[in-house]
Amino acid sequence: MSKTRIAIICGGKSSEHEISCVSANGVLGSIDRSKFEPILIGITKSGKWLLLPADTSFIIQNGALPTVPESGIEVSVTSQGLISGGKNLAIDIAFPILHGPYGEDGTIQGVLEMVGIKYVGSGVLASAVCMDKSYAKPIFASAGLKIAAGTVVTSTKFDLPSNLTYPLFVKPARSGSSRGTTKVKQESELKSAVEFALSFDTKVIIEQAVVGREIECAVLQADGKTIVSDVGQIVISEKYEFYDFQAKYLDDSMKLVFPNDLPAGVEGKIQAAALTAFGAAGCEGLARVDFFYSNEGEIVINEINTMPGFTPTSVYPKLIEKSGISYQQLITNLIESAKNRSASVTR
Repeated sequence: MSKTRIAIICGGKSSEHEISCVSANGVLGSIDRSKFEPILIGITKSGKWLLLPADTSFIIQNGALPTVPESGIEVSVTSQGLISGGKNLAIDIAFPILHGPYGEDGTIQGVLEMVGIKYVGSGVLASAVCMDKSYAKPIFASAGLKIAAGTVVTSTKFDLPSNLTYPLFVKPARSGSSRGTTKVKQESELKSAVEFALSFDTKVIIEQAVVGREIECAVLQADGKTIVSDVGQIVISEKYEFYDFQAKYLDDSMKLVFPNDLPAGVEGKIQAAALTAFGAAGCEGLARVDFFYSNEGEIVINEINTMPGFTPTSVYPKLIEKSGISYQQLITNLIESAKNRSASVTR
């Protein structure tokens, strides 16, 4: 029986290019090669699609993050599928391990829909909505979930609403991995934080900081069922003000713990909220839903990641592993559920 050909697509034009490469490296190293034949496609920072050698290694070396090289064998996206070196790559399923704009925001999903290639993860609309926090939050609120108070600005000329008090978080509406995010403790810091966020996006969210724990929950659709993980808590080194890019990826200062001291019933409420958010946004396949559990006992949704960090040690696979599903089995489940889903532009 011939193996299913899986296009692992990584890199991309977003600020999360390098993390996407690291995630792809995890999948390449663990995919079940008795069932699947991986074809590695890298999108360069300038937007070129390249066919990469299957033995490419994307690892963080001495603190240096990996990138897709700018030259190589180009891949063309055509109505016949993906073509490279004059040959059709005959892709059965795409696994777009792209984080951030141009990848997790519905754009590559739209390209794959147009050429009729089934893919892992949420469709165009859910991807776009979850990427843009200014659209996702009203959807969560309308589904009955609690969100942090905030406002959206597009320049440094704005009036701060009177209901917002310091400390505040300032972040790009459509960025991930906490790129461009600042914790602002006083008014004098606000303008420069907004300017910094505007260097990542044209739209910026200023949001009330929630004092409490960062709690994450994984959702997986597999074998026709939707699984929700135990909740995990992000614990970071005290040298960090918040869970930023450096803490996430570069110096091992984050720990995922499974808290056993949450009040009775809270974990179940967070799991139910994760499923509500997943359904309200129309997600498919997988998502990591991030919450705050405030010191006042409130469950506040922060965001949904439709293509969360995907290395073997990333939070999403670790949460799923707690449910008894190994990293390799997770990859298999996601590919199988993508294969069984109808490809349709109504998604």
